[in-house]
Amino acid sequence: MSPCPASKRLALKYAVGEPFEFRSNVSDLNLEIGLAIAQSSTLPDLLTRYGQVLEYYLETVSVGFWTVNSQTNTLTLQSTWGVVPPSQTCPSSVSLGISIIGLVGLNQQPYVTTTAHQDICLTGAQAWLKEHGIQAFGAYPLVVGQVGVGVVALFYQEIPDPQWLEHFQTLVPVMAAALDRLELQRELHSRREGILLRLASHIRTSLDLDTILRVTVEDIREMLDIDRCNFLWCWNHTDPSNNEIQIILAITHESKEPDMESLLGECSSAQTAALRDTMLKLKNWVVEDSRSEDAVEPVLRKVLDDWGVQSMLVVPLETRSGQLGAIICHQRQVRSWNAAEIEVLQSVTDHVAIAMEQADLYAQTRATALAAQTQAQQLQEALKNLQQTQSQLVQSEKMSSLGQLVAGVAHEINNPVNFIAGNVQYAQEYVTDLMHLVELYGTHYPNPIDEIQNYIDDIDLEFLKEDCAKMFKSMKMGTERIRNIVLSLRNFSRLDEAEVKPVDIHEGIESTLVILENRTKAHGSHQAIELVRHYGTLPPVECLAGQLNQVLMNIFSNAIDAVQEKATQTDTDQLGQITITTETFHRNAYSTEPDWVRIKIKDNARGMPESVRKRIFDPFFTTKPVGQGTGLGLSISYQIVTDKHHGVLHCESEEGQGTEFSIEIPVHLKLSPS
Repeated sequence: MSPCPASKRLALKYAVGEPFEFRSNVSDLNLEIGLAIAQSSTLPDLLTRYGQVLEYYLETVSVGFWTVNSQTNTLTLQSTWGVVPPSQTCPSSVSLGISIIGLVGLNQQPYVTTTAHQDICLTGAQAWLKEHGIQAFGAYPLVVGQVGVGVVALFYQEIPDPQWLEHFQTLVPVMAAALDRLELQRELHSRREGILLRLASHIRTSLDLDTILRVTVEDIREMLDIDRCNFLWCWNHTDPSNNEIQIILAITHESKEPDMESLLGECSSAQTAALRDTMLKLKNWVVEDSRSEDAVEPVLRKVLDDWGVQSMLVVPLETRSGQLGAIICHQRQVRSWNAAEIEVLQSVTDHVAIAMEQADLYAQTRATALAAQTQAQQLQEALKNLQQTQSQLVQSEKMSSLGQLVAGVAHEINNPVNFIAGNVQYAQEYVTDLMHLVELYGTHYPNPIDEIQNYIDDIDLEFLKEDCAKMFKSMKMGTERIRNIVLSLRNFSRLDEAEVKPVDIHEGIESTLVILENRTKAHGSHQAIELVRHYGTLPPVECLAGQLNQVLMNIFSNAIDAVQEKATQTDTDQLGQITITTETFHRNAYSTEPDWVRIKIKDNARGMPESVRKRIFDPFFTTKPVGQGTGLGLSISYQIVTDKHHGVLHCESEEGQGTEFSIEIPVHLKLSPS
């Protein structure tokens, strides 16, 4: 055989899987164990190498490795090498204290027997032991410090040399330390993957930086099992007094043990000085024991003493936009921060930096979108106001033109009517005198000549005298009617009342009804509409009379249209009716007299659905056919009542029950309309 070192022979065996007849000395065993530890990056790899080395040097038939789960107090089988033992002897999972494996793990004392086929602890595996000719068995606790981390069990066909077993026991702590290191790395890797997964989930779902940082410090404290974890912000501040740039540090997020002091808030000058270089140079700062003479400078030791900790790990981060931050881990006792923990924490801070960048971009995007949305709303509101203003101007111009036309017509009619009304009285007196003269002629000359008598018969003098009185009476009534209409037109237009002044509300209502009288009378297929008045006692009301009359005209016109539409579509004999009610009421609890008036106009038409009622005050909304409605009347009426008079215009309607409009305005208008 070639005298090559055992390590090379084992390496060859690992590569080709060929057994070879070679047994070396104790130093080779040490070397192979060291190589297994050095060349293994994962726990399964390490246990496989352990099994190969032990099989070769100790001539084992089977090797099993268990690791301790401290949370459940159980041992879990991680690897077997060689012949697989029965589950009674090598269970896949066993509680500490149960079976020989559990007892070794609990007591942390080895168990070795050279009479395996007679050992009571191996009773359940006797058939398997005989089948493979196993003579000896050994179970050894894997302990690091005073903490059990696992158990290794070995089965031998021949009783091993005591010198080899004694030396093997000296290697068990080395094997345990390596196993514990890889198990810790595996656990840290698993925790790191968990925290990174949760962090990525928060980035995807919320992009809320406050939530991300809060969850991060909580997960890190749980992952590393430390007393306190903080997130530290760093930013520049320009002193306005001297324009010098100052570094500001502030702890914004924290997860800690309940009995520890909170560090949230801006750092003191001493704390800032201690952490300044670490933050600006983006270098990790590791302190395992602050009370050691060579660990930190006295000024830094005082900062850690103020924070109540003896061990600290600071891992800074920087985003692409230049923002600086750091994860700070605190422990009240001495702690050795291993490379695996620092590596895990570095990975977390890298993800936090990405999260901060994305959250900042998301916030900027949201701000931009919100600004655009706000601008769109403002433009939409401006367009709506422009449309309303335009409609008001159009309607105001129409009403102004109508008012001027009405006033002009009323003036032109009023002059001849006054002339006629003034002369009808004199004409009636003249005719009365002439009739009296004719009667005197008849009395004193009862037998006129034939020509006169024939003329009297032709003109039917008696009928003429009787009908003449009726004719003059009708003329007087007609001229009075014309004068009332002219007065109503002048009252409705109110061109001389553009300012706020006290007016009689009832007079405005009646003036409007006079103008609409032709529509409420029976004509053609339309029946007469009954007007029911329930007038209360109203004081003079300060208002814009012309605009208020415009509101009344719009509401009365709509009520008449609705009543006539119902009569046409339902072919009913029910008389159309519009009820007008006026009253005063108190809105101000401290007022001694009624301070508001209410005008209610109710019809007995078909009413309207709720979907229509909600929109009746919207500009340009109308249910009338094209060409019969503009959709401006009620919209402008609403603005006149609410904006100009600071009142309330309300509509109640239900299908089949009619509609009622309620106008509420204050008796005294405090502010003049703009």
